[in-house]
Amino acid sequence: MKNSLLLLLGLRWAGAFLAKPNDCQLLPRSSTKTTSDQWIQKTFQVTPTTDGVVGPKHAIIYDTTLRDGTQGESVSASADDKLKICRRLAEFGVNYIEAGWPGSNPKDAEFFRRAQTELPETARAKLVAFGSTRRKNTSADQDAQVQLLIESNAPTCCIVAKSHSWQVKEILKADLQENIDMIRDTVMHLTRAGRQVMVDMEHFFDGYAADPTYALQCCEAAADAGATCLVLCDTNGGTMPWTVGQVSQRVVRHFDRYVTIGIHCHNDCGMAVANSVVACQNGIGLIQGTINGIGERTGNADLCSIIPTLALHMGSNIACKEQLQNLTSVSRYVDEILNRSPNVAAPYVGISAFAHKGGLHVAAMERSPLSYQHIDPGLVGNEMRVLISELSGRQNILSKMEAAGIDISETGTNDRALAILNRVKELEAVGYTFEGAEASIIAHRCMIRTLTALHA
Repeated sequence: MKNSLLLLLGLRWAGAFLAKPNDCQLLPRSSTKTTSDQWIQKTFQVTPTTDGVVGPKHAIIYDTTLRDGTQGESVSASADDKLKICRRLAEFGVNYIEAGWPGSNPKDAEFFRRAQTELPETARAKLVAFGSTRRKNTSADQDAQVQLLIESNAPTCCIVAKSHSWQVKEILKADLQENIDMIRDTVMHLTRAGRQVMVDMEHFFDGYAADPTYALQCCEAAADAGATCLVLCDTNGGTMPWTVGQVSQRVVRHFDRYVTIGIHCHNDCGMAVANSVVACQNGIGLIQGTINGIGERTGNADLCSIIPTLALHMGSNIACKEQLQNLTSVSRYVDEILNRSPNVAAPYVGISAFAHKGGLHVAAMERSPLSYQHIDPGLVGNEMRVLISELSGRQNILSKMEAAGIDISETGTNDRALAILNRVKELEAVGYTFEGAEASIIAHRCMIRTLTALHA
């Protein structure tokens, strides 16, 4: 296999093109190798020169909110909605924006048509049109949905392909060689049309467990035909992180930087973020996901968790790192456009992500904010909040007073805070709640101060 890849390396890119400065692309590979330290990643540019991108030092962020995300229950986006979200994602700095399947519905076809005139060049350069391999017994140039990928004018196309032998035989009802031919023919047709091509290897981890040789043969067919990225998909969401890590490492080593290896995880076991991160730790260079983790069934890997984890905990070089302080606003903007209620407990971006109720915790954070927080919330555009309840301590009350502009250094303030706290505990014991009634705490403080003055 390696000899054929090396031979094709020289043939395929003899007339290789170079990306324009604003192109957000994996560049075609040339015959001159460079080190990973020479790779350049900027806000509207990904130029890993001659080899595949390898994580965790470098990672490419691929957003599929507008395609796979809209497969989630009660999630729908008009062409206008998609244009708005696409602009915001481009400004935020994700590398690729998979905006729809032009061959599947009129709305997505409308989006790609309007995108040519209604989106700025920096956003258009990031667009990805999604589709599938050609149909059985049909040439790629005669397959209507493949042709629509080209007509979308998106610079990058991502096609889904079967990589599980059982799925090929029982679901696709094709023989194994025909499936490999479908992959090769479709990728070759799109690359000849001047498109960068990525391939989502559907059910890859299940397929690798059942027949690793065939799963890799599917990947090799795509690479031989000119694909720049092979995306390993945990389509059913049932693969555990240790397996994802081991298999990802094997595939990365198998292709030895000839192509970038990507990851696409679903959240059926609650492992999508963990699987994506461990895959990157084991060499995966491109991560697919959605804003707020929306997607089919239980959702996709949440980029609002993956991006800051890569940037702040793993030190990865990602293009949107400079825009990290806008992550929370991006999360809430997408929810607003899609008419969704934000997940208050979402990591990093949820309103409760840095909210503290326990008195012990709040007292400790008065000494050091990092005593009960893994990062400064401002790094992702969020903020720390102190809650009031029967679980609070005196410092919770003092914190609220200070936030309201009250001088807590005044004589007697500690005693008044304790009196308020005791009253809160009494009232919550009979059914009152004060988490959402912060003004009541301040009003109660003013009342206690007035009564103290009257009895002085």
